[in-house]
Amino acid sequence: MNQYFSKLKKQQLSPGGLLLLITMLASSCSSYKQNIMFGVSDQTVLQKEMTTVERNYIIQINDYLQLEVYTNKGERIIDPDFQLSKEMGNTTVAQTQTIPTYLVDIRGICKFPMIGELKVNGLKLRDAEEILQKEYSTYYKDAFVVLKYINKRVIILGAPGGQVIPLANDNMKLVEVLALAKGLNNDAKAHNIRVLRQEQVFLVDLTTIEGYLKNNMVIEPGDVIYVEPVRRPFLEGLRDYGVILSVITSLTTLAVILARL
Repeated sequence: MNQYFSKLKKQQLSPGGLLLLITMLASSCSSYKQNIMFGVSDQTVLQKEMTTVERNYIIQINDYLQLEVYTNKGERIIDPDFQLSKEMGNTTVAQTQTIPTYLVDIRGICKFPMIGELKVNGLKLRDAEEILQKEYSTYYKDAFVVLKYINKRVIILGAPGGQVIPLANDNMKLVEVLALAKGLNNDAKAHNIRVLRQEQVFLVDLTTIEGYLKNNMVIEPGDVIYVEPVRRPFLEGLRDYGVILSVITSLTTLAVILARL
């Protein structure tokens, strides 16, 4: 029995098993990229993106808008002497916790209280506010309107993990969005970041100061940001073929032992 285990230990890594291991790991080098996303063909044009000019957001179909209407040119918002708060008690707090939202339908129309339907698709938020102020001034003295969107977001894939990041304002830039996704760790390729925007693909390199200044682009709602992860072919090959290697090595060892009996 002791001689058997002695032979088993000596033959645990036979020349045949070693050759098979090298062959399979070499083949894994050609397949380890199977979880890389958004590969491009030779015909695909990757654009180098310069910093996009900042701009005001334009309302689109399927947006959810949040509307707040105040009287007296928004006096209640400021209320420097707290007179209104004293008069209204906790009413103001209760109202701010339940601000309704309004959907822009497929016709580009949004239905607001009292004034009814209003076509807002294609308008800037500031322009829509001015229109709403005029409409509500019919019912309130010196109406003051605050309008904002609440459903705009971008998708982060790749090294940071799958995340959906809400856009807090109109002109959030790439680095700010990546920071909200917990940044780039040691498993991320900072020189291979792709921003997918409808039919366009932008290649971003953030490994240098020049690259940051040139490529810190303004992110638009609906963009998909993909940070390619660092690949480790040897370790991934062992992970993918570990079970097969274990079975083949065991069979090879058993065959060698039986041949020498």
